[in-house]
Amino acid sequence: MIAVVSALGMTAVLGGCGSGAGSSDVTLKLVAADYGDSPANSSQKYWDALASAYEAKHPGVKVDVSVYSWNDVDRKVKEMVDAGHAPDMAQIGAYADYAAQGKLYQASDLLSIATQADFLSTLSDAGQWNHLQYGIPFAASTRVLFYNKTLFSQAGITPPSDWSELAADAKALKAKGVRYPYALPLGPEEAQAETMQWLLGGGDGYTDDVGTYTIGSEQNIETFTWLKDELVGKGLTGPVAPGKLNRAAAFAAFADGQVGMLNGHPTLIQQAAKKGVKFGTVPMPGREGKAKASMGVADWMMAFKQNGHAEQVGKFLDFVYSEKNVLSFSREYGLLPVTMSASTAMSESDASADKQLHPFLDQLPYSELYPVGKTSWAAVSADVKKEIGKAVTPTGSPAGVLTRLQAEATAADSEASN
Repeated sequence: MIAVVSALGMTAVLGGCGSGAGSSDVTLKLVAADYGDSPANSSQKYWDALASAYEAKHPGVKVDVSVYSWNDVDRKVKEMVDAGHAPDMAQIGAYADYAAQGKLYQASDLLSIATQADFLSTLSDAGQWNHLQYGIPFAASTRVLFYNKTLFSQAGITPPSDWSELAADAKALKAKGVRYPYALPLGPEEAQAETMQWLLGGGDGYTDDVGTYTIGSEQNIETFTWLKDELVGKGLTGPVAPGKLNRAAAFAAFADGQVGMLNGHPTLIQQAAKKGVKFGTVPMPGREGKAKASMGVADWMMAFKQNGHAEQVGKFLDFVYSEKNVLSFSREYGLLPVTMSASTAMSESDASADKQLHPFLDQLPYSELYPVGKTSWAAVSADVKKEIGKAVTPTGSPAGVLTRLQAEATAADSEASN
């Protein structure tokens, strides 16, 4: 999930879509996630306006949209599918399980060639299951290192470009009484994200180039050994144990001026700006310099085959993914466009809101995403959230925790393949 959580929940209308037998009218059912943080900017408003604009130009087609919070949307879609009432489209966090069950249309069955060609290749590649694209990227984000300019100035330091500089900066911040020199959220909310960025910085990641899990690799063990010894063990990560610190709490502490540095995504821009925090961003450092890649995150659109509306769904999605509409959504919620045309427009824009996203946008084509094309990833991600914080406790063993996670990942992958 791109880490934006809303408290809103809307009531879904279940049912195979379309009007009575023999009618030429079609009602497309879309279930979508809410990226807003209040009723004023609920994604329901975005989708309702988009559906109305589409319906005005396409008589005979209605688009019925139900929006749910990120806490509920994946479960709601699963319940609908399990009950035999799959929506025509779902915009949620994962697609691979439905693709593996044969429930989804391929992207090529739906979208025009022009629309397919416009997606950033990094994202469309991540939408593949069994070498065919079923997941259609909808929104994206990358990570950069945020730093508090005021605290850095007081400590007389500059932003780090590698791990040794990051540790030195954290030490200087601690000497100035900064509560969280480097905030390390390895709590269960989003530990898989913080973990992945550090694994990339150490030269590896969750999987190798052919998709085999490498969680227990020597490089990854060295990465978490460094974290334990050089940051956590030296008291440079703050008063809350990393395994108990959630991302939301770390972001709130940054916005309150209590954090020197942390790994963050675009939504932190507005959160920090509202509190008057002066901040800067740089690429997340790696062991010897810049990390081999930034971590990228994407959320997905998918279309279910149950109701048989491929033609109507495809035309609607071509409309959804027009440059104008992709830019509108991205700007509304501070996220990155998933198409080349919209990305180019944003990167060339001098608007202040767009310029704030440029550092994230620059990294997107070269980012590495979660292995979302693996049906085992959901289970592996859950295990990482639960276990990884133990690797950096005073009595924890990075090798032991990562080796155990590797064994669980291998078993989950084997089970998913059978």
